[in-house]
Amino acid sequence: MKKIAVMTSGGDAPGMNAGIRAVTRTALQKGLEVVGIYRGYQGMIEGDFIPLDRFRVSNIIQRGGTFLKTARSEEFRTVEGRAKAAAHLKKEGIEALVVIGGDGSFRGAAALHAEHGIQVVGCPGTIDNDLYGTDYTIGYDTAVNTAVQAIDQIRDTADSHNRLFFVEVMGRDAGFIALRTGLASGAESVLVPETTTYIDELITKLEEGRKLKKASAIIIVAEGDDEGGALDIAKKVNEKFDAWETKVTVLGHIQRGGSPTAFDRILASRMGNSAVEALLKGSTNVMIGQRNNEMVEVPFTQASKHHETLNPHLLELVEILS
Repeated sequence: MKKIAVMTSGGDAPGMNAGIRAVTRTALQKGLEVVGIYRGYQGMIEGDFIPLDRFRVSNIIQRGGTFLKTARSEEFRTVEGRAKAAAHLKKEGIEALVVIGGDGSFRGAAALHAEHGIQVVGCPGTIDNDLYGTDYTIGYDTAVNTAVQAIDQIRDTADSHNRLFFVEVMGRDAGFIALRTGLASGAESVLVPETTTYIDELITKLEEGRKLKKASAIIIVAEGDDEGGALDIAKKVNEKFDAWETKVTVLGHIQRGGSPTAFDRILASRMGNSAVEALLKGSTNVMIGQRNNEMVEVPFTQASKHHETLNPHLLELVEILS
């Protein structure tokens, strides 16, 4: 093997730059050439490549987002689009590919391998932490810390004005961010897609808190909750409970930005290094995961189809400590 490529795909996540840096410098140390692909699969289709060296990936480990950019590509979903992408890779002499992204990115990589024989290894880059086979994904720790910091500030104004705040965090299909954010910020309740939300039970809990002289409350809502987002749930609660003035804050994309935490920088660095090592020993169609602080290889068929489940103990702990 003489030349590999690295790309970021899907939603951006803090720590992706650290992953690109680790892939590049590990590959160079092994005597390989490295190419960066701009704008994910769309850039691959268009042949938007740049050579990477140690200098080009310097001073990026602390930056959020991805300097290679990312984009979603409808064209790559087609057989013709993937053929164009593969043709550009082969023209450049690229023999293998590291994809930093989520399950959709891994499905695309698997299709590229199946149809054109490109060797592919993935690193899980998504703030949602919802891929099977890894304890943590790149960007998750930063997203949780960003949300906790915001909620700490919201708590100050909630206490000052005797207010009930519904705070919406990202998590369309999974409640990992909501659960850990709620636990770390001392939220009164956490509403996630994995469990059924009962509005009457939530109201009862709020009423009990008020009787105990609580001055305010914070409810964390994952955007994919079965009762709707924070705005919908706040409206439903207000119809039966108006003892406190109610406010809604949607944190949105601030959770995807910002300088990555030390944890995410180290995780991405280890994963990027392991991805190159996996390519060199012939592995393909696998994601690099972290299990019990060890790097492991997880087949794409498992990583992309089976989401991790929420820790039931943490769900119970939120209720106990609220």
